[in-house]
Amino acid sequence: MGILNATPDSFSDGGRHLDHTVALRAAREMRQAGAAWLDVGGESTRPGAAPVSVDEELRRVVPLVQALAAEGLGPISVDTSKGQVAAAALDAGACLVNDVTAGADEALLAAVAAHRAGLCLMHMQGEPRIMQDAPNYADVVAEVMDFLAARIERAIAAGVPRTAIVVDPGIGFGKTLSHNLALLRGLGHIAAALHRPVLVGLSRKRMISGMQGQDIPAVERDALSHLVHVQVAGACGMLRVHDVPGAVRALRMGLWRSDL
Repeated sequence: MGILNATPDSFSDGGRHLDHTVALRAAREMRQAGAAWLDVGGESTRPGAAPVSVDEELRRVVPLVQALAAEGLGPISVDTSKGQVAAAALDAGACLVNDVTAGADEALLAAVAAHRAGLCLMHMQGEPRIMQDAPNYADVVAEVMDFLAARIERAIAAGVPRTAIVVDPGIGFGKTLSHNLALLRGLGHIAAALHRPVLVGLSRKRMISGMQGQDIPAVERDALSHLVHVQVAGACGMLRVHDVPGAVRALRMGLWRSDL
């Protein structure tokens, strides 16, 4: 899944795709490089991020989704937690809603159900503005799994079929490095227990710097991200990445590892 952020303040590519001509060119390149999905977002969810209005998010997202759909660049996911934005993006041609709040907005669940769309439910402790202040768990894998199980049932009750649901443990969303590593080690257990595919988004995240014990700028974390992508790919159903060509090459090289 290639990340296409139409935001001015995302942590590693903020402002890069605000111009829809530039965003369309990037989308074409991602698809040509092997992206199975394009994930369009209009509101940053980086640590410390401030929320944006519905009108502003609609302005950023809907025309871009329409343009992508018109060019046949789907399937398209929309990264939003707002029901009104989800409904408009689905009307414009998206077919999956990627929600970092795991269906907190009932209107979002209703929109997904009405459009017979897919839904990704993500775990987050707290909210972006404060989520990294003091993450705390007794058993992070068990707690994330229990949360996602409850949100799956909530979505089903709203009319979303179980088979349309993907889960995301929320790497970096209210977690320390040790929490993130525990979740990555537990991906297979989470997928098996919930009987749903798992999406993983670790691309360029701060945990990559933490694993090196040094502060590495976000735009320089791709190669290290791909090393981790290769390690976890067998336990998840989808990887959400910034550098699609690099991720695809790394995964292809990873296939050779089993033959050596």
